Amino acid sequence: MKNKSLISISDYSRDDYMQIIELAEHFEKKPVQNILEGKVVATLFFEPSTRTRLSFESAVNKLGGRIIGFTDAASSSVKKGESLKDTILTVAQYSDLIVMRHPVEGSARYASEVSPVPVVNAGDGANQHPTQCLLDLYSIKKTQGKLDNLNICLVGDLKYGRTVHSLLQAMVNFKPTFHFISPKLLQMPNEYKMELEANGIKYYEHEELTASLKEADIVYVTRIQKERFSEPMDYEKVKNSYILKNKMLEGTKSNMRILHPLPRVNEINVDVDENEKAYYFPQALNGVYTRQAIITSILGIK
Repeated sequence: MKNKSLISISDYSRDDYMQIIELAEHFEKKPVQNILEGKVVATLFFEPSTRTRLSFESAVNKLGGRIIGFTDAASSSVKKGESLKDTILTVAQYSDLIVMRHPVEGSARYASEVSPVPVVNAGDGANQHPTQCLLDLYSIKKTQGKLDNLNICLVGDLKYGRTVHSLLQAMVNFKPTFHFISPKLLQMPNEYKMELEANGIKYYEHEELTASLKEADIVYVTRIQKERFSEPMDYEKVKNSYILKNKMLEGTKSNMRILHPLPRVNEINVDVDENEKAYYFPQALNGVYTRQAIITSILGIK
């Protein structure tokens, strides 16, 4: 993986996933190491971010590296009309690795094609979020003890949710059974369902939240993303479609865990937070270890 950009989760193989997971386990045991001394990582966030940006920064800082970049395109020369290509080519002169979030699908792939240093996609529109996917795989492996043959419910915005798109593509390698729970307006796009069918992966579609909770090993809840809707009325129709409450977890499997890429709005009630099956905050911490693994692998340090 040395010097190899990470743009789509499909850029990595099953063996690569397992290598990252093994390395993340190493960093969880020893998160503070001075192995990135002299290395500079640029974080270019053209869209708002809390967990992704801060976990990347935490990952680099704990390993002795340095962070440069911006958290808002309005504070960069993009506001003056600078092209994405020129931004990438300029920032690459100052850094060893670029981490980029951008609202336009395909922007990260383009950046990787023009950049002389590796690029990590921290989210491009509704397309991909591969580092979130890898931390999700790590979280699933930690909580279930395995990745193979799991029953996974994906809940909420399955149309625009880049986290569920990446997770689906990665889990194809581990033969899960999927349950898609969403309003009709936000169903999983056909291209992803066709990929499952081509790989012999079973999936079922539901509109009711409680339809398959009792069989689930993983319940992966996503926010209805207001910013992805061009028509405000469409968002109003679906914004509170699902609210997971603690009482709904009665009778579910003891090993079941609830994941969420965060931020949360209303889709998980706060009364779930104290349930041992709620795993979304430890999941966020796992992002530091996983991103340490990704960065050091790409830079050829681990």
